[in-house]
Amino acid sequence: MLILLIIYAILLLAVGAVVARRVQTADDFLVARRGLGPGLLFTTLLAANIGAGSTVGAAGLGYTFGLSAWWWVGSAGIGSLILALTVGPRIWRLAKRMNFYTIGDYLEHRYDRRVRIIIAGVLWVGTLVLLSGQLMAISFILEAVAGTGKTVGCLVGGVVVTLYFMAGGLLSSAWVNLVQLSVMVFGFVIATPVALGRLGSWHAITEQIDARLVDAERVAAYLSLTGAGGSWIMRLIILLVPAFIVSPGLLQKIYGAKETRAVRLGVAANAVCLLLFAFVPPLIGIMARAHFPHLDHQELALPLVMARLLPPWLGGLALAAVLSAELSTCDAILFMLSTSLSTDLYRTYINPRADARGLLRVNRITALLAGGGGVVLALGLPSIIAALTIFYGLLVVSLCVPLLGGLYSTWPGTSSVISAIMSAVGVTLIVHFLTQGRGVGWLAPEAWGILVSLVVVVVGTGVQRWRARRGTEASKSR
Repeated sequence: MLILLIIYAILLLAVGAVVARRVQTADDFLVARRGLGPGLLFTTLLAANIGAGSTVGAAGLGYTFGLSAWWWVGSAGIGSLILALTVGPRIWRLAKRMNFYTIGDYLEHRYDRRVRIIIAGVLWVGTLVLLSGQLMAISFILEAVAGTGKTVGCLVGGVVVTLYFMAGGLLSSAWVNLVQLSVMVFGFVIATPVALGRLGSWHAITEQIDARLVDAERVAAYLSLTGAGGSWIMRLIILLVPAFIVSPGLLQKIYGAKETRAVRLGVAANAVCLLLFAFVPPLIGIMARAHFPHLDHQELALPLVMARLLPPWLGGLALAAVLSAELSTCDAILFMLSTSLSTDLYRTYINPRADARGLLRVNRITALLAGGGGVVLALGLPSIIAALTIFYGLLVVSLCVPLLGGLYSTWPGTSSVISAIMSAVGVTLIVHFLTQGRGVGWLAPEAWGILVSLVVVVVGTGVQRWRARRGTEASKSR
């Protein structure tokens, strides 16, 4: 099983190396020559979206909360569908016309450099945390297969994904993602029913769950889509639906599309697949609860089902599928980090005259540094879901109102947007720590952050315009 995973990692490196020979400029590296059709855009988005959180993390939630864990990936699917129908085509047209490479390019165009660098700073921290979550998932897989510790697993994952991403950026990611997605779909489609069969039947699983949970109401809630409670589900919706509309990593992949039709079809197909795939990890988590009722860590649920309940050849294929998910998301994260650091920081402040080859070199260096930083954080954070919650929270509260408000309205002003970002992050952190992450009422900390951000933008811009109008009237009266 371990040999199969090693061969698979070598295959990914080989694909990245072959495609790297075609990558000569930053345009190739950052936006794949703006030539991705619906198929390649679909595969690179779906492979990026089905990562640590939607496989190992979601199965862990399924182990603890049952079928309600559908909402973790399901909310991502809802957000992606909205992205396909609204924001995606609109921002692609703007990026094509203005030759944008990153979300920072758009923010500077709509506001100014200050907004660009503030958002970049917030996202650099959050994105490194996100990368650490993927590396933790890789370490859990290797622990289940080879008994390696967390340190070795994180190092191996970090080295593999950093090397093949450094080779070719978005162009190599798109083709490597095609390989990864093929393995992932094949592995999950075969492995899930076989694992179910090894446990007897769905009825046999529910009987074991009955025996574990004892209380009939707890069993019914565990096997229900809404059993975890309205406030928990609402928090996932507020956290994840906007995150998958405004995520810089996803929007920058959309920049690489050939046309608006490719954006609509590619992103919508990705959304539909996410909505369907959302059932798979919770089911695997439920199977794990039935067979391994006393796991030390809930996020070992999926790797153990694959390694212990399946024949070795199929277990290896299934774990290769999960490894695909983690590696593909890692390269999406490195893409987001390297493009932001090279364009938002290096080209904007350090070397505005950098040519295409110089920018390409900086992208590769920043990808290497980001990979190392992700490994360090992965060794320190407690769980995948904890890491992803930090990332999605920072992403949503800092970027949602500035990006969507700027894209659909002329109302938001630069100064009020800067105040809104600072206020939103501050309020979210305060509410989170005061309520231990529970929020107030039905509103999660992130919801309070978004609400405060919206109020600050509306009121702040209104005051600025009122003052400007009074100043104009005063000058005319003279």
